[in-house]
Amino acid sequence: MKKIIIGVGLGVLILAGVIFVAQPNTSNNGAAVVASNGTFAVEESSSYDFGSISMAAGKVTRQFKVRNTGAETVIISKMYTSCMCTNALLIKREKRFGPYGMPGHAAVPIINVPMEPNEEVIVEVVFDPAAHGPAGVGRIQREVILENNAGQPVKLQFSALVKP
Repeated sequence: MKKIIIGVGLGVLILAGVIFVAQPNTSNNGAAVVASNGTFAVEESSSYDFGSISMAAGKVTRQFKVRNTGAETVIISKMYTSCMCTNALLIKREKRFGPYGMPGHAAVPIINVPMEPNEEVIVEVVFDPAAHGPAGVGRIQREVILENNAGQPVKLQFSALVKP
């Protein structure tokens, strides 16, 4: 019986170690996201604070400029948001893709937008503070995620203090 307990304990430790090592590194510290075959740089910052906003005042918008600073073309395959209160558009040389929303509330289509080396796109984020009704009052944090063939998703974040 003692051997079985030791065996199970070792198995659990090995499994925990494998899970820990296999976790992707998703931290970006608010500056740039480095990908395996290209680098994405977000002008100014990959996070933005709208400050205090009013539900009554309507939707707020923020544009993030994302540049491929790598040496290879990178394909943006999908773009989606973390919540139904947020939509995002991808703008490349006057062409608009989207709006894209939260998975489960809308389909997340494959968009396959190529970004050449040193090319810049704009991600326009639209947040509706009234989307959740009275329950949406308070501090919020949301994300827009750009999946790509470089293997490292670009995460653009924003926050706000929503007031009635």
